Amino acid sequence: MADGGTLPETSGIHPISGGVHLGIEHESARKHVTGTAAYTDDIPELPGTLHVAVHLSAKAHARILGMDLSRAKQAPGVHAVLTFDDVPGEGDIGTVMPGDPVLAPDMVEYAGQAVVAIAAETLLQARAAARLVEVFYEELPAILTAEEALAKDSFVSPSLTFTRGDAPAGVAGAPHRLTGKLDVGGQDHFYLEGHIAYAIPKEDGDLLVHSSTQHPAEVQHAISKVLGRPMHGIAVECRRMGGGFGGKESQPAQIACIAALLANATRRPVKFRMDRDDDMAMTGKRHDFHVIYDVGFDTDGRIQGLEMDLAGRCGMSLDLSNGVVDRAMFHADNAYYLPAARVTGHRCKTHTVSNTAFRGFGGPQGVIAIEHVIDEIARKIGKDPLDVRRANLYGGPGRDLTPYGMPVEEPEILAELLDQIERDSDYRRRREEIDAFNAKNTVLKKGLGLTPVKFGISFTVKHLNQAAALVHVYTDGSIQVNHGGTEMGQGIHTKMAQIAAQEFQIDVDRVKVTASATDKVPNAPPTAASAGTDLNGMAVRIAVRTIKGRLVDFLAQHCHTAPDKVEFRDNAVFAGNHAMTFPEVAKLAYLNRVSLSSTGHYATPKIWWDREKCEGRPFFYFSCGVAVTEALIDTLTGEYKFPRADVLHDCSGSINPAIDLGQVEGAFVQGLGWVTSEELWWDQQGCLRTHAPSTYKIPTSRSLPEDFRVSLYTARPNREDTVFRSKAIGEPPLMLGISAWLALKDAVAAVGGHKLPVHIDAPATPERVLLAVEDVKARMAASG
Repeated sequence: MADGGTLPETSGIHPISGGVHLGIEHESARKHVTGTAAYTDDIPELPGTLHVAVHLSAKAHARILGMDLSRAKQAPGVHAVLTFDDVPGEGDIGTVMPGDPVLAPDMVEYAGQAVVAIAAETLLQARAAARLVEVFYEELPAILTAEEALAKDSFVSPSLTFTRGDAPAGVAGAPHRLTGKLDVGGQDHFYLEGHIAYAIPKEDGDLLVHSSTQHPAEVQHAISKVLGRPMHGIAVECRRMGGGFGGKESQPAQIACIAALLANATRRPVKFRMDRDDDMAMTGKRHDFHVIYDVGFDTDGRIQGLEMDLAGRCGMSLDLSNGVVDRAMFHADNAYYLPAARVTGHRCKTHTVSNTAFRGFGGPQGVIAIEHVIDEIARKIGKDPLDVRRANLYGGPGRDLTPYGMPVEEPEILAELLDQIERDSDYRRRREEIDAFNAKNTVLKKGLGLTPVKFGISFTVKHLNQAAALVHVYTDGSIQVNHGGTEMGQGIHTKMAQIAAQEFQIDVDRVKVTASATDKVPNAPPTAASAGTDLNGMAVRIAVRTIKGRLVDFLAQHCHTAPDKVEFRDNAVFAGNHAMTFPEVAKLAYLNRVSLSSTGHYATPKIWWDREKCEGRPFFYFSCGVAVTEALIDTLTGEYKFPRADVLHDCSGSINPAIDLGQVEGAFVQGLGWVTSEELWWDQQGCLRTHAPSTYKIPTSRSLPEDFRVSLYTARPNREDTVFRSKAIGEPPLMLGISAWLALKDAVAAVGGHKLPVHIDAPATPERVLLAVEDVKARMAASG
């Protein structure tokens, strides 16, 4: 078709396959299940590759008086032994502000902090040498809990308060009042693939670093700092991760920097693959929180005033804790209108590992706090918790403004979700059946818990809400897409391919998404905040439309027709009376010197946040869902199971419903693990004792609800101009796992006939459930 003639029949013209809104398989699904998907550790090792081990501090807080490295340096196979003093550039790699040394300088501030890094011929040799390092300490007093840090005014950053109305007056003037505390545990990311980096020296002192990271640009920046070299000489690449969940947002920088420092020192390739125990001891977790509340409410359970303090254990440094605690504060309302509220977030400095991002980024801690309050209100006034939730729900005249001044623009969706889950789960009938079961059984008790979620979508740091993409069209009509997002199993590369295919109107198998790389798309934000598809999908679409615009202008001129007569569809382009397959168009455009490559850049509109005034619109929109979970407990042992869970999440406009369904299922189970079995425990010396699968219990197939019903709500495409009106899905469903914790509390309350308050901190381990049962029994006996 180089002459632009008419093609009435062309075999290459047919309806496209694999566009948006279709549940196609993950682009690496077959590789995942066959074991052929290549992760960082699967990259063939170059000759001369060295391996890394680190010597970790056994002290929570101590001054380093000296070290004896002589035996380590002389150990078999050792090529380099580095300390903080050997860093050629800056030694601090703090993401937001200083406080995170790549190796401990003159002080250690948590047990598990890296002090010495060693490179040797084999991993076993490196680990053996690390055990030969001797560090001499002067121990100092250690603060280990958020509650202790609060008492001692120990903070990594100043506290912040949101205020709406007169909260003290609202509390004091209400007919009913409750005060209380709640401790919410942290959570280890327990990604299947641990932290790893592979640093390969190039000419002129440059480095190529393969890193398992959600934020290649941050890794690049950190390596640049520690080496004292410009960023243009450092390329960071990530094809895929074996899970991230926020744990690979800021934390991979240290692992990659250690590998880069040793590669720079030895001029040999260096791989740092962390042992699971070291990984868990050395890297941050979900922030655990100490919550204090004072709430006033009326006889219907409607909140009149709420004062809440959210104290997050940040650990030794700030890391991302400002954003995490801020988001906990943003979600201390969850789905409920608070006419008068004071919410204060404290960023507590402790001598424990610096906690970091985790799926939900503080949102789950804020949600569980207010859900606990709502549950306590319902128990106090003897109403069904669902009715109290409905009474407080956003919606109705004057009931649409959050405590930080952002309107909830579509509050009716919360009521719609509650209505549907109430019908689908047969909530009222099952409540009656559970009451009847509990009346007949003394050992086994059942409970029912319900949780809605309203989760804000966007980074709360405005400049992170941008993305870029690079799209190439080759002369055979195949497409290569590169974007700033990273693949951690969530399917972002699949969705980017679908978006490009839809825009070009070609089959998705003609689109290839390549590894995330800083030398293709620079300065990309982390893949986090559930915004990966929103941001990168728009950037991809913008890049594609730029290329399409060039093709339209060219074809209109070449085929002597108007631009509005050029149409992309069915793997072809129609220009007036002319029809060409997409490969023919690509070849023709190339021969006529039309550029077939473009970048795209997108910045989220509307969002703004004044942190000093604590007001603004920090989120582009809200993602909502709801879940009902049933629990069955054994009152003699505290053991439990979940006979049924009903989950409904709004995925209207989904780019890929099959992938999103998997995301909802996985998020719920991860939330279930957080509030039930995943207990982190430090001893009195500040050493983490739950640092392996033998002591840290993630959910398994036996943890799943026996009857697990997950549905996607699709009735309301996004009112905001997101890519194909889709909605974010990565983090919000995790909070629906809180319904399991509420169900356990409800089952324990049944021991006392729902007449006594029940307190169970999270996670509700069998031990905590049993102690709560015994507490209810003791109070019943004391009251006669």
